Amino acid sequence: MTELTGKERILRILKRLPVDRIGTYEAFWADTRRKWVAEGHVDESEELNDHFHLDMRQTGPFKHLEADPDFGEQIVEETEETKLVRNGSGALLRWWKHKSGTPEHVDFLVKDRAGWDQHARPLLTDPNLYERRVDFEVYRAKKEQADRQGHFFCPAVINVFECIHPVCGHEHMLMGMALDPDWVKDMCNVYAELLIHLMEILFAEGGLPDAVWFWEDLGFKQRPFMSPAMYKEVVWPAHKRTFDYVHSKGLPVIVHACGFVEPLIPDLIAAGMDCLQAIETKAGMDLVQLKSRYGDRIAFCGGMDARTLVANDRDAIAAELDRKLPAAMADSGYILHSDHSIPDQVEYETYKFFLDRGREMGTY
Repeated sequence: MTELTGKERILRILKRLPVDRIGTYEAFWADTRRKWVAEGHVDESEELNDHFHLDMRQTGPFKHLEADPDFGEQIVEETEETKLVRNGSGALLRWWKHKSGTPEHVDFLVKDRAGWDQHARPLLTDPNLYERRVDFEVYRAKKEQADRQGHFFCPAVINVFECIHPVCGHEHMLMGMALDPDWVKDMCNVYAELLIHLMEILFAEGGLPDAVWFWEDLGFKQRPFMSPAMYKEVVWPAHKRTFDYVHSKGLPVIVHACGFVEPLIPDLIAAGMDCLQAIETKAGMDLVQLKSRYGDRIAFCGGMDARTLVANDRDAIAAELDRKLPAAMADSGYILHSDHSIPDQVEYETYKFFLDRGREMGTY
């Protein structure tokens, strides 16, 4: 087969059709790029996906999914290392100031149905605020660049579970699923409706992408956040609505789901998932087993243990690729990616070794 463009390659992989080689994509910490730029490996103006000639590009087109898109952030407390911030959903979060990381959840204005109805729901259902939530300029620029360079392009969209927990916190959300499921169903429905409206506006103004990538971290170590039955009752209908909308545009659905989510995969497939990413090894996910069980129905992206990269151990990286890649790439349907992202402990030459060896092994 002649060499394909990145766009052609990924489109065929998502349909599990023959390709010239496996696809390539990666998520890098901002700290990682800064380190590699400072060391002289990467030009200051260069993005890492361009530097490594990876096949996919994405952008986050929705900039204000907090309840109040005009609130911005209110700094409540600040130290040399952290800042405590109140955001447009009333969440009080502590962030690192000088390094990447997830925030500490300190407090939430929305903790129950009454708080949701008072502080969040009216703003999230207001159509006058829809266009304020869409970053048309960045989407158009990224899409035009990807089209020009032959890269596969998709917007990265936070789906309902990832929209809800920043509003009320995981604890209130999960307790609500058990004690007041109709409240959490309403939150899921409101966000599904909002996301569909925003995608409709975005695509009408900026054109269709090649797929939609949904962020949806549904698990932690060895467990999903909820049982399959609770997922099917509460969250699944909203996933089905948003996935159906994407399919109605003729586009595939890629789902990023950190943590152990294997018990939810059959229902995610039933909802319309076409590709699963990140397949987190340390959480208990096994790329080879998942490929054998579901490889005839979905494609996979990720599953390569990032801990071998963090250790900068080339023998361990080679062993990881040797164990997983032949099975993952069998009959197409695989995009090479770590099982999470690349932190700044990873040396430039380590990542290059991983990518070069993966591409060499992954050529059909």
